[in-house]
Amino acid sequence: MAGFGKAMACRQHVRTRLGTRFMSSSSSSWWQSVEPAPKDPILGVTEAFLADPSPDKVNVGVGAYRDDNGKPVVLQCVREAERRIAGNLNMEYLPMGGSVKMVEETLKLAYGENSEFIKDKRIAAVQSLSGTGACRLFADFQKRFRPDSQIHIPVPTWANHHNIWRDAQVPQRTYHYYHPESKGLDFSALMDDIKNAPNGSFFLLHACAHNPTGVDPSEEQWREISHQFKVKGHFAFFDMAYQGFASGDPDRDAKSIRIFLQDGHHIGISQSYAKNMGLYGQRVGCLSVLCEDEKQAVAVKSQLQQLARPMYSNPPVHGALVVSTILGDPELKKLWLKEVKVMADRIIGMRSALRENLEKLGSPLSWKHITDQIGMFCYSGMTPEQVDRLTKEFHIYMTRNGRISMAGITTGNVGYLANAINEVTSSA
Repeated sequence: MAGFGKAMACRQHVRTRLGTRFMSSSSSSWWQSVEPAPKDPILGVTEAFLADPSPDKVNVGVGAYRDDNGKPVVLQCVREAERRIAGNLNMEYLPMGGSVKMVEETLKLAYGENSEFIKDKRIAAVQSLSGTGACRLFADFQKRFRPDSQIHIPVPTWANHHNIWRDAQVPQRTYHYYHPESKGLDFSALMDDIKNAPNGSFFLLHACAHNPTGVDPSEEQWREISHQFKVKGHFAFFDMAYQGFASGDPDRDAKSIRIFLQDGHHIGISQSYAKNMGLYGQRVGCLSVLCEDEKQAVAVKSQLQQLARPMYSNPPVHGALVVSTILGDPELKKLWLKEVKVMADRIIGMRSALRENLEKLGSPLSWKHITDQIGMFCYSGMTPEQVDRLTKEFHIYMTRNGRISMAGITTGNVGYLANAINEVTSSA
């Protein structure tokens, strides 16, 4: 029996060693095929800027508002809202659709304070994880209920748009938008693409302050776009990340949406409070879809919530309370409207200052597009090689497509920036 026990122990030892060796071998091979993901071009710019010891360095790649000292800003209305909710907040889950109050106030911003669609309960809407989350929820909704559809995306666009619809497995097509020679809108080519798209196509539209170009259609052009969408039966999905931040007037910045509503379109909208309330890290947004009637809106909202359930279950509560507190109080809302106009006016002022500085330097190029464009970003027209020179010789950081974040320009650095831009563009 002693021999039998020793043999069993030996076999167990061998099995243990073999099992350990197998598990070790198997475990180490599980992720061997994983390659490093490509760096995000915008985050890469910030990393390079932070690593640069030069006292003259300037970052005009950041996609967040900065004051005239180059510092992040927390709005007074946000601080007051936080003061009011402090200590009154429990930590319970929000419903899957998010804060009802926040969603109600957000819909008023997009559809209008006295919108008939809100009164008739024809809008399916849920709180989202900022604008990115709203776009992703809609992309998944499109894939689930219109599986044979494509999404038409402008050239260029915010790079993450492509990632969002790709990961939702929605096929993509592009349409003309920016005209490099004029540094404005390629309207005729855009209209041709709308006309030539299959009837009933999905289009992604930037409601205002197009990212990255800062080029928006005029009101009349929006009316022509809306008319052609009606002729073709296209569906418009608006990404509105900059309402109020573009012109300083939320109603003016929602003009494109109001035109489509007046023309009888059923649309989708992504809204975000990252830029216009400075709530970047709170991830507060809203996805809404205008439906035929209340019954359809109830069904669509239920499906949007079902899509959200396996993603994140419930949206976060703090930022939603900040937003609903601000928009639900007349005095706080008035303060917000004042502060968002201050931000927009500073950006507009920096556009004028940069253009004036370049023109005073005697640049042989036209810089009219700097003030024609609107919003946080300016598509400068500089080549990747010129941008590389700006970084190497002048320690100025931006994405290689020549996109300038106007928020990174201050009265203190605008002259230096203009001199550098003049140097690399005049000697090309």
